Amino acid sequence: MATGELVAAIAMTEPGTGSDLQAVRTTAVADGDDYVINGSKTFISNGYLADIVVVVAKTDPGAGAAGVSLIVVEADRAGFRRGRNLHKIGQHGQDTCELFFDDVRVPRDHLLGGIEGQGFIQLMQQLPQERLILAVGAAATIETAVQLTIAYTKDRTAFGRAVFDFQNSRFTLAECDTLATVGWSFLDDCVDKHLAGQLDIATAAKAKWWLTEQQCVVVDRCLQLFGGYGYMREYPIARLYTDSRIQKVYGGTNEIMKELISRSL
Repeated sequence: MATGELVAAIAMTEPGTGSDLQAVRTTAVADGDDYVINGSKTFISNGYLADIVVVVAKTDPGAGAAGVSLIVVEADRAGFRRGRNLHKIGQHGQDTCELFFDDVRVPRDHLLGGIEGQGFIQLMQQLPQERLILAVGAAATIETAVQLTIAYTKDRTAFGRAVFDFQNSRFTLAECDTLATVGWSFLDDCVDKHLAGQLDIATAAKAKWWLTEQQCVVVDRCLQLFGGYGYMREYPIARLYTDSRIQKVYGGTNEIMKELISRSL
């Protein structure tokens, strides 16, 4: 995976579960030296191209979160199938698909960690870093949108002067640029905490929630300053707009982020 020789995916989300990982229905039943996996997943990033898939499955369906395990499945295993590459409104360069497991047999040593029932804990330990990564993307998108819009409004003219020269344009960009500055400051502090092993669940949730919300706000306001051209696909701001919306959904919805934050209050 590190050298790029293998593409990996992690199969968490199911058609009826979304953010509720404890409710996954995919099962991995021990049978001799193997696990037999049955179930389906959806919205799986890298799923269409993946060589290996880390599957979130129930090894003990009656144990709730304590019955969740992570099991590695190679894509050439009998019974493993990919659905179609899903057509999203944005992020068209990222393959996202459905995965199906029909009596897929893998050796029991494909269990990550070697002990059943550790999957939920393993996921929870890594999700703060995932949410931090999403926050980094949000901060970078905010900065990019502001830079693109400043350049465009200084070049584009309306009513005989540059669009940037209108007070509404300058004030909008001043506000958006301030959000970019504040966002980076908060994010840098989160990165420092992460590198020191001190980034807690609530702070990572704050970073993911607030920065992705600001990302959508800033990109929308910047697109407005492009006028009709902002809605044209050949303009980068249009792609930023369609690519940004999912940020508030994946990695745990922003509503879940608020729930996690509230538990720390």
